[in-house]
Amino acid sequence: MIYLTRRERFNAAHRMYRDDWDDEKNLAVFGKCSNPNWHGHNYELFVTVCGEPDPETGLLINLKDLSRIIRQRVIDPLDHKNINLEVPFMKGRIASTENLAIAIWEELEEPLRHKGITLCSVKISESENNFVEYKKNH
Repeated sequence: MIYLTRRERFNAAHRMYRDDWDDEKNLAVFGKCSNPNWHGHNYELFVTVCGEPDPETGLLINLKDLSRIIRQRVIDPLDHKNINLEVPFMKGRIASTENLAIAIWEELEEPLRHKGITLCSVKISESENNFVEYKKNH
């Protein structure tokens, strides 16, 4: 099995909070990430697909096609946006990187499946020290 990873980048702001909690409880649970005036990250997104290369082309997927799907479904809606307020696929979710990874998976899984490609992992780096990776059992 071949694993192929595409890296993309985006910048976005968010706030970690629950509407049903007051600012004091949000601060206690989420720390400075609950700043009512938001904060941002320069994210790196790693999308890994897996499968067997096409015997005719030797490719699992054309990287231009993979990049286009990621850009249309994920990067364009996220880049330079407020995740809490402007990203439709994050509506109703706490804007954690964990939830973002799951939502990105949900955005990519079906379009890739239509191309005959299996999505294997979504990894997001929000800083040089913090990564989240989401994998779903196939």
